[in-house]
Amino acid sequence: MNEKLVAAFQNLLDSAITAVPKLLVGILLAIAALLVAKLVERTLRFTLTKIRFERLLANLGVDKALQNLGLRQPLTVLLPRLTYFLVLLLLVKTAADATSLIAISEAIGAFFAYLPNIVAALLLLLLGSTVGQFAGDTVAQSAANSGLDFAPALGRLVSGLILFVCAMMAIAQLKIDTEIVRIVTSLILGGVALAFGLSFGLGTRDIVRNIAAGFYVRKILAVGKPLQIDQTQGTLTAITPTHLILESDGRETAIANSTILTHTVRQ
Repeated sequence: MNEKLVAAFQNLLDSAITAVPKLLVGILLAIAALLVAKLVERTLRFTLTKIRFERLLANLGVDKALQNLGLRQPLTVLLPRLTYFLVLLLLVKTAADATSLIAISEAIGAFFAYLPNIVAALLLLLLGSTVGQFAGDTVAQSAANSGLDFAPALGRLVSGLILFVCAMMAIAQLKIDTEIVRIVTSLILGGVALAFGLSFGLGTRDIVRNIAAGFYVRKILAVGKPLQIDQTQGTLTAITPTHLILESDGRETAIANSTILTHTVRQ
């Protein structure tokens, strides 16, 4: 029994002695990784500040796009910080390989393999926000110049649609199944289209009725002749797509074309 206990403790001691060099190497590599990552962060921050990176982004309109995405921190701070963590992870993977920590090394390797998809998704969102902002402002300005009251809303709609399309592309880059998103989007767009169609159809029902009646008015009435519709009378001066224009005593009266369908007309 004593021999077995001694052998077990001896094996434990041998394992600890064997692990000590790897542990020391791992600690030294971790310290070196922290120092190198911090040096890279400070160097990059100094470089971005020196070249006035923030002003360049402002001139390109990228700062507004980032704010639309919810990023309030300046890129001169954010980019060096992200670089710090990436360099640190890369050096930690090197340390894990040196100390035979296979699980940690494989996890970090999987993250770096997925990193291009994350970068592509972020670039798509940034591009969509920038292009959407530009297109929305352009459409809003054009609509305002045309005298449309809903010009700002139209600009926001165009901007939102472009950003939505780019967001779908970004989700696809992240290899996330977008089938549910597509179904929900189709249902929402279908509901909006149905609501718009119903509101437009019901709201313009009288206008369409007057336009249709105008075709018959032109066939049975002659411009320039006296006209009486119930108690209203005068000279028919014009037939517009939706109204009859009567002139009497120097004043003009507009009567809907559909009136002749339900009232007595004399000419």
